Amino acid sequence: MDLCGKTKPHMMYKNTEEIVSRKTCSSTGCLKAKNGNIIMEKDKILERWAEYIHELFEDIRKHDHNIMKKNFAGPPTMEDEVRAAMKKMKAGKATGPDGVAVEMIEALEQYGVEKLTSL
Repeated sequence: MDLCGKTKPHMMYKNTEEIVSRKTCSSTGCLKAKNGNIIMEKDKILERWAEYIHELFEDIRKHDHNIMKKNFAGPPTMEDEVRAAMKKMKAGKATGPDGVAVEMIEALEQYGVEKLTSL
């Protein structure tokens, strides 16, 4: 094999892998501790996993972190929005739980639009 590894690339890659790779022990059932030491005892491994999960999901924020205030008011609905929604509704469809069909609201004309807008 020459220095560049051109004649036997498979061997070059194998040798490079042996030199630079890090050996892991996941297949043998061991784990690294927080300080980097290898843990091989089952009880210690379970303790480390519990510690890791606790750290992963620990909430370090103060208890007074931003709590969303429920403000459902929002901007007022405009009559044009109600009219546009009514145009999108299909006529001849079954009523919902309120028992009001779109044809009923359309029959009320401006009064129906005003009532829906106020809701």
